Amino acid sequence: MQELISADLALAMTVATVAGLMRGFTGFGSGMLMAPVFAILFGPVETVAIVVLMELLVSVQLVPRALAHVQWRFVAALGLAAMVFMPVGSRLLATADPALLTRVMAGLVLVFVVVLMAGWRYEGEKRLLTTLGVGAVSGTLMAATSMGNPPVLLYMLSGRDAAATNRANIIAFFAVTQAVLLGVMGAMGLLSWSPVWRALLLLPGFMLAAWIGSRLFRESGEALYRRVAFVFLLGVAVYGLLR
Repeated sequence: MQELISADLALAMTVATVAGLMRGFTGFGSGMLMAPVFAILFGPVETVAIVVLMELLVSVQLVPRALAHVQWRFVAALGLAAMVFMPVGSRLLATADPALLTRVMAGLVLVFVVVLMAGWRYEGEKRLLTTLGVGAVSGTLMAATSMGNPPVLLYMLSGRDAAATNRANIIAFFAVTQAVLLGVMGAMGLLSWSPVWRALLLLPGFMLAAWIGSRLFRESGEALYRRVAFVFLLGVAVYGLLR
Protein backbone atom coordinates (compact mmCIF):
# COMPACT_ATOMS: atom_id res chain seq x y z
CA MET A 1 0.00 0.00 0.00
CA GLN A 2 2.87 2.36 0.77
CA GLU A 3 4.10 2.32 -2.80
CA LEU A 4 0.73 3.81 -3.84
CA ILE A 5 1.31 6.90 -1.70
CA SER A 6 3.75 9.06 -3.64
CA ALA A 7 4.34 12.37 -5.36
CA ASP A 8 2.78 10.85 -8.47
CA LEU A 9 -0.39 10.10 -6.51
CA ALA A 10 -0.45 13.67 -5.15
CA LEU A 11 -0.27 15.01 -8.71
CA ALA A 12 -2.97 12.54 -9.77
CA MET A 13 -5.22 13.78 -6.96
CA THR A 14 -4.76 17.35 -8.19
CA VAL A 15 -5.61 16.34 -11.76
CA ALA A 16 -8.62 14.31 -10.57
CA THR A 17 -9.91 17.32 -8.64
CA VAL A 18 -9.64 19.59 -11.68
CA ALA A 19 -11.28 16.84 -13.77
CA GLY A 20 -14.13 16.63 -11.25
CA LEU A 21 -14.72 20.37 -11.53
CA MET A 22 -14.80 20.01 -15.30
CA ARG A 23 -17.24 17.09 -15.10
CA GLY A 24 -19.50 19.11 -12.80
CA PHE A 25 -19.74 22.30 -14.82
CA THR A 26 -19.47 21.02 -18.39
CA GLY A 27 -20.73 17.45 -18.15
CA PHE A 28 -17.76 16.04 -20.11
CA GLY A 29 -14.00 16.01 -20.33
CA SER A 30 -13.00 14.42 -17.02
CA GLY A 31 -11.65 11.21 -18.54
CA MET A 32 -9.92 13.10 -21.34
CA LEU A 33 -8.18 15.30 -18.79
CA MET A 34 -7.10 12.42 -16.55
CA ALA A 35 -6.04 9.84 -19.13
CA PRO A 36 -3.00 11.57 -20.74
CA VAL A 37 -1.57 12.59 -17.35
CA PHE A 38 -2.29 9.27 -15.64
CA ALA A 39 -0.69 7.43 -18.58
CA ILE A 40 2.54 9.32 -17.91
CA LEU A 41 2.33 8.70 -14.15
CA PHE A 42 1.10 5.09 -14.01
CA GLY A 43 1.31 3.69 -17.55
CA PRO A 44 -1.51 3.11 -20.06
CA VAL A 45 -2.77 -0.21 -18.63
CA GLU A 46 -3.32 1.14 -15.11
CA THR A 47 -4.70 4.37 -16.53
CA VAL A 48 -7.51 2.60 -18.38
CA ALA A 49 -8.47 0.69 -15.24
CA ILE A 50 -8.31 3.77 -12.98
CA VAL A 51 -10.31 6.06 -15.26
CA VAL A 52 -12.93 3.43 -16.11
CA LEU A 53 -13.42 2.57 -12.43
CA MET A 54 -13.84 6.22 -11.44
CA GLU A 55 -16.18 7.04 -14.30
CA LEU A 56 -18.22 3.88 -13.66
CA LEU A 57 -18.75 4.66 -9.97
CA VAL A 58 -19.88 8.17 -10.85
CA SER A 59 -22.16 6.90 -13.64
CA VAL A 60 -23.88 4.34 -11.40
CA GLN A 61 -25.26 7.02 -9.10
CA LEU A 62 -26.75 8.81 -12.11
CA VAL A 63 -28.49 5.77 -13.63
CA PRO A 64 -31.73 5.61 -11.57
CA ARG A 65 -32.90 9.10 -12.55
CA ALA A 66 -31.93 8.57 -16.19
CA LEU A 67 -33.76 5.28 -16.79
CA ALA A 68 -37.08 6.84 -17.78
CA HIS A 69 -35.49 8.78 -20.68
CA VAL A 70 -33.21 6.08 -22.14
CA GLN A 71 -33.80 5.00 -25.76
CA TRP A 72 -33.01 1.35 -25.09
CA ARG A 73 -33.00 0.10 -28.69
CA PHE A 74 -30.47 2.76 -29.71
CA VAL A 75 -28.30 2.26 -26.61
CA ALA A 76 -28.42 -1.54 -27.01
CA ALA A 77 -27.13 -1.38 -30.61
CA LEU A 78 -24.42 1.13 -29.70
CA GLY A 79 -23.41 -0.82 -26.60
CA LEU A 80 -23.39 -4.25 -28.26
CA ALA A 81 -21.02 -3.04 -30.99
CA ALA A 82 -18.77 -1.46 -28.36
CA MET A 83 -18.64 -4.67 -26.32
CA VAL A 84 -17.81 -6.82 -29.36
CA PHE A 85 -14.79 -4.63 -30.18
CA MET A 86 -13.50 -4.19 -26.62
CA PRO A 87 -11.17 -7.22 -26.87
CA VAL A 88 -9.56 -5.54 -29.90
CA GLY A 89 -8.82 -2.45 -27.84
CA SER A 90 -7.65 -4.50 -24.87
CA ARG A 91 -5.26 -6.43 -27.12
CA LEU A 92 -3.84 -3.12 -28.35
CA LEU A 93 -3.49 -2.01 -24.72
CA ALA A 94 -1.62 -5.20 -23.82
CA THR A 95 0.73 -5.26 -26.81
CA ALA A 96 1.30 -1.68 -27.99
CA ASP A 97 4.29 0.38 -26.89
CA PRO A 98 3.30 2.31 -23.72
CA ALA A 99 4.97 5.52 -24.90
CA LEU A 100 3.07 5.34 -28.17
CA LEU A 101 -0.25 4.74 -26.40
CA THR A 102 0.41 7.70 -24.11
CA ARG A 103 0.85 9.96 -27.14
CA VAL A 104 -2.21 8.45 -28.81
CA MET A 105 -4.27 9.39 -25.74
CA ALA A 106 -2.99 12.96 -25.89
CA GLY A 107 -3.59 13.09 -29.65
CA LEU A 108 -7.19 11.92 -29.28
CA VAL A 109 -7.85 14.67 -26.75
CA LEU A 110 -6.33 17.28 -29.05
CA VAL A 111 -8.39 16.15 -32.05
CA PHE A 112 -11.64 16.05 -30.06
CA VAL A 113 -11.14 19.52 -28.57
CA VAL A 114 -10.29 21.02 -31.96
CA VAL A 115 -13.45 19.42 -33.43
CA LEU A 116 -15.59 20.80 -30.61
CA MET A 117 -14.06 24.27 -30.86
CA ALA A 118 -14.66 24.26 -34.62
CA GLY A 119 -18.33 23.49 -34.00
CA TRP A 120 -18.45 20.39 -36.21
CA ARG A 121 -21.27 17.92 -35.65
CA TYR A 122 -22.36 14.75 -37.37
CA GLU A 123 -25.46 15.69 -39.37
CA GLY A 124 -26.50 12.40 -40.92
CA GLU A 125 -29.30 10.08 -39.87
CA LYS A 126 -28.72 7.78 -36.91
CA ARG A 127 -29.02 4.63 -38.99
CA LEU A 128 -28.31 1.19 -37.54
CA LEU A 129 -25.06 0.66 -39.49
CA THR A 130 -23.80 4.10 -38.49
CA THR A 131 -24.71 3.42 -34.87
CA LEU A 132 -22.89 0.07 -34.93
CA GLY A 133 -19.83 1.72 -36.48
CA VAL A 134 -19.71 4.44 -33.83
CA GLY A 135 -20.14 1.81 -31.12
CA ALA A 136 -17.29 -0.28 -32.54
CA VAL A 137 -14.93 2.70 -32.61
CA SER A 138 -15.97 3.73 -29.11
CA GLY A 139 -15.46 0.25 -27.68
CA THR A 140 -12.02 -0.07 -29.23
CA LEU A 141 -10.92 3.35 -27.96
CA MET A 142 -12.44 2.75 -24.53
CA ALA A 143 -10.51 -0.48 -24.05
CA ALA A 144 -7.24 0.81 -25.51
CA THR A 145 -7.16 4.31 -24.00
CA SER A 146 -10.16 4.67 -21.58
CA MET A 147 -11.51 7.40 -23.91
CA GLY A 148 -14.46 5.96 -25.80
CA ASN A 149 -16.56 9.08 -25.32
CA PRO A 150 -15.47 11.42 -28.18
CA PRO A 151 -17.18 9.55 -31.06
CA VAL A 152 -20.27 8.80 -28.97
CA LEU A 153 -20.66 12.38 -27.75
CA LEU A 154 -20.26 13.83 -31.24
CA TYR A 155 -22.76 11.30 -32.57
CA MET A 156 -25.42 11.64 -29.88
CA LEU A 157 -25.29 15.39 -29.43
CA SER A 158 -25.62 16.09 -33.15
CA GLY A 159 -29.22 14.95 -33.46
CA ARG A 160 -32.58 16.43 -32.59
CA ASP A 161 -33.20 14.46 -29.40
CA ALA A 162 -34.00 16.38 -26.24
CA ALA A 163 -31.15 17.16 -23.85
CA ALA A 164 -32.65 14.84 -21.21
CA THR A 165 -32.74 11.98 -23.73
CA ASN A 166 -29.14 12.51 -24.84
CA ARG A 167 -27.96 12.71 -21.25
CA ALA A 168 -29.84 9.52 -20.31
CA ASN A 169 -28.50 7.63 -23.34
CA ILE A 170 -24.94 8.69 -22.55
CA ILE A 171 -25.26 7.70 -18.88
CA ALA A 172 -26.78 4.30 -19.72
CA PHE A 173 -24.28 3.53 -22.48
CA PHE A 174 -21.20 4.25 -20.40
CA ALA A 175 -22.53 2.63 -17.21
CA VAL A 176 -23.06 -0.67 -19.05
CA THR A 177 -19.99 -0.63 -21.30
CA GLN A 178 -17.59 0.43 -18.56
CA ALA A 179 -18.80 -2.41 -16.34
CA VAL A 180 -18.32 -4.88 -19.20
CA LEU A 181 -14.88 -3.45 -19.98
CA LEU A 182 -13.69 -4.16 -16.44
CA GLY A 183 -14.77 -7.78 -16.94
CA VAL A 184 -12.91 -7.96 -20.27
CA MET A 185 -9.77 -6.51 -18.68
CA GLY A 186 -10.00 -9.00 -15.82
CA ALA A 187 -10.41 -11.92 -18.23
CA MET A 188 -7.36 -10.77 -20.22
CA GLY A 189 -5.21 -10.34 -17.09
CA LEU A 190 -5.05 -6.54 -17.38
CA LEU A 191 -6.72 -5.73 -14.04
CA SER A 192 -4.91 -5.75 -10.70
CA TRP A 193 -5.46 -4.33 -7.21
CA SER A 194 -3.10 -1.39 -7.75
CA PRO A 195 -5.41 0.65 -10.02
CA VAL A 196 -8.40 -0.28 -7.84
CA TRP A 197 -6.75 1.23 -4.75
CA ARG A 198 -5.62 4.28 -6.69
CA ALA A 199 -9.12 4.83 -8.06
CA LEU A 200 -10.60 4.59 -4.57
CA LEU A 201 -8.07 7.11 -3.25
CA LEU A 202 -8.78 9.54 -6.09
CA LEU A 203 -12.56 9.17 -6.10
CA PRO A 204 -13.53 11.31 -3.04
CA GLY A 205 -11.78 14.43 -4.36
CA PHE A 206 -13.13 13.81 -7.84
CA MET A 207 -16.74 13.48 -6.68
CA LEU A 208 -16.55 16.45 -4.30
CA ALA A 209 -15.09 18.62 -7.05
CA ALA A 210 -17.85 17.46 -9.44
CA TRP A 211 -20.47 18.57 -6.91
CA ILE A 212 -18.76 21.96 -6.51
CA GLY A 213 -18.50 22.32 -10.27
CA SER A 214 -22.22 21.69 -10.72
CA ARG A 215 -23.01 24.44 -8.20
CA LEU A 216 -20.60 26.85 -9.89
CA PHE A 217 -22.28 26.14 -13.22
CA ARG A 218 -25.67 27.18 -11.84
CA GLU A 219 -24.18 30.51 -10.78
CA SER A 220 -22.54 31.43 -14.06
CA GLY A 221 -22.71 30.92 -17.81
CA GLU A 222 -21.89 27.78 -19.72
CA ALA A 223 -19.76 29.53 -22.34
CA LEU A 224 -17.11 30.66 -19.84
CA TYR A 225 -16.73 27.20 -18.34
CA ARG A 226 -16.50 25.51 -21.73
CA ARG A 227 -13.68 27.86 -22.68
CA VAL A 228 -11.89 27.05 -19.42
CA ALA A 229 -12.39 23.32 -20.06
CA PHE A 230 -11.00 23.61 -23.58
CA VAL A 231 -7.92 25.45 -22.29
CA PHE A 232 -7.23 22.72 -19.72
CA LEU A 233 -7.73 19.92 -22.26
CA LEU A 234 -5.55 21.59 -24.87
CA GLY A 235 -2.80 22.09 -22.30
CA VAL A 236 -2.90 18.45 -21.23
CA ALA A 237 -2.93 17.23 -24.85
CA VAL A 238 0.06 19.35 -25.85
CA TYR A 239 1.96 18.29 -22.71
CA GLY A 240 1.29 14.63 -23.45
CA LEU A 241 2.42 14.95 -27.06
CA LEU A 242 5.59 16.95 -26.37
CA ARG A 243 6.74 15.18 -23.23
